[in-house]
Amino acid sequence: MGDLGVAVVIEDDVDVRNLLDAVLQQAGFEVHSAGTGRDGVDVARQRQANVITLDVGLPDIDGFEVLRRIRQFSDAYVVMLTGRGDELDTITALQGGADDYIVKPFRPRELRARISAMLRRPRVSGGEAPASSAAESGAGAPSGAGAAGSRRGTVLQHNGLALDTETRTVALRGTPLGLTRSEFDLLHELLRGTGAVRTRADLVRVVRGEFYREDTYISEADERAVEVHIGNLRRKLREDPQDPRWLVTVRGVGYRLAPKRAE
Repeated sequence: MGDLGVAVVIEDDVDVRNLLDAVLQQAGFEVHSAGTGRDGVDVARQRQANVITLDVGLPDIDGFEVLRRIRQFSDAYVVMLTGRGDELDTITALQGGADDYIVKPFRPRELRARISAMLRRPRVSGGEAPASSAAESGAGAPSGAGAAGSRRGTVLQHNGLALDTETRTVALRGTPLGLTRSEFDLLHELLRGTGAVRTRADLVRVVRGEFYREDTYISEADERAVEVHIGNLRRKLREDPQDPRWLVTVRGVGYRLAPKRAE
């Protein structure tokens, strides 16, 4: 196995597939590839992939169906590749569980940078509820969480929501929430902002990590992807759009944290 684990490339274009194989091998992955969607699902399952690059336009079943099948057994990081640059493709991919998307033709360095950014921030898993918070003194810890001790200061709480930066877990009134890496990072940014407005461009940089510097161009597709992530967060939080407890849209600008309420 490679230093970074197993990568699976699902791509029908031989030249692109060979390029992806080379890029990922150079990055330190053990790479396996497939030219069809069905074969890709089988390889991802058999090889227990850590990272998957997935083409949208495959000859048998499209990439969105492949993604749906993979998500039934794997929480691997999935980067969707599309040649169309269609906003609907981006939205469908992110809502289906993809972690990122890249429009072809892509730059190998960009692909490596995005995958590296994902691996530096591990995926959130549904584990024990966070224990306590230094951000909200006196707030009750979720039942069964145990002593906070050395973890004081790692948990942010707001209106019954608790986010632990050390274990990268989130709980709503003691019930763990399963969030993607991007959802966790966006929620963390808004919670630590304590009500300050974060523009869509700010949040794109949170999702993209170090690859998007201050002078990097932010496209409409990037900002739309943030909107999709925020929408997914709201659904998981069961946020009331008429009376939000956590995520408030600032029209034409971005988002901020809702005011604190008496519990």
